[in-house]
Amino acid sequence: MQQYAGHRAHPDRLGHLVRTLVRGIGSVAIGASLLVAHHAFASGTEQLKAFVSQVHSARGDFVQQEVRAPSKAQSASDAAQVMPKNSTSSGTFVFARPGKFIWSYEKPYQQILQADGDKLYVYDKDLNQVTVRSLGGALGASPAAILFGSNDLDKNFTLRDAGVKAGIDWLELIPKAKDTQFQSVGIGFRDGNLQAMELHDVFGNVTLLTFSNIQKNPPLPADAFKFTVPKGADVING
Repeated sequence: MQQYAGHRAHPDRLGHLVRTLVRGIGSVAIGASLLVAHHAFASGTEQLKAFVSQVHSARGDFVQQEVRAPSKAQSASDAAQVMPKNSTSSGTFVFARPGKFIWSYEKPYQQILQADGDKLYVYDKDLNQVTVRSLGGALGASPAAILFGSNDLDKNFTLRDAGVKAGIDWLELIPKAKDTQFQSVGIGFRDGNLQAMELHDVFGNVTLLTFSNIQKNPPLPADAFKFTVPKGADVING
C-alpha cells in the first residue's frame, strides 16, 4: 500500500486503507497449506465454491504488494517482481465468516483493521488513533466477501473460469453492482488449495497478497473479534 512508502501513516490515508480492505481485501493469495479438500477439482469455479462452503474461518500470515497493472501476458505476481520494496507490507490475519476479521499490519508500520460483524475499527498505533465505521452491507458486493462474507457469491459476482497457467486453475469474478471501485478479482487454485487472488481496481491498480502458515477452521474464542479501544487513544467516528 502506498501509505507505507517510507513515512509514517497519516490520518488522511485511513480512508484509503479502509477502502482497500473492505473493497479490496479479497485480493489475496493463500498458500498451499490451506487445504480445502484432498482431491483435485475440475475447475477454478468449483474449487472456489468448495473453499467458501468448507472454510468458515482461518488465520495466517500475509504479504501485500501494490503492483503495476500487468499486461495481458503476465499476472500480477509476475509484475510484483519489478516493484520497489517500499510498496510491500506484511502482517497477520484471522477471520470468521460472515463479517468478522482482524487484519493486522506489522511491517513496516503497525496498523489494525478489525470488524466484529457490525463495526469496522481502524487502529493506527503510531498515532494512537481509532477510526470507527459502520460495516453495514459493505461486504456483500466487495472482494472482502470472498473471505469474510457469506457464501452467496453468485448473487454479487459473475464467475467464469479463466484457464490454467503454471499449473494453477484460474477464475475471474466480475461484480454485478455498477458502483464498485474495482473491475475484477482473479483467483487461482491448485488441487483445491487457494493459491492467488488479484484485485484490479477501476484506476488500473492491482493489489496482490500472498499468504502463508494458514490454519483452516481453527478454534476461536467467542470474544475473538471484540475490539477494545487502547488506553488514551483518540476515537473518530467515520
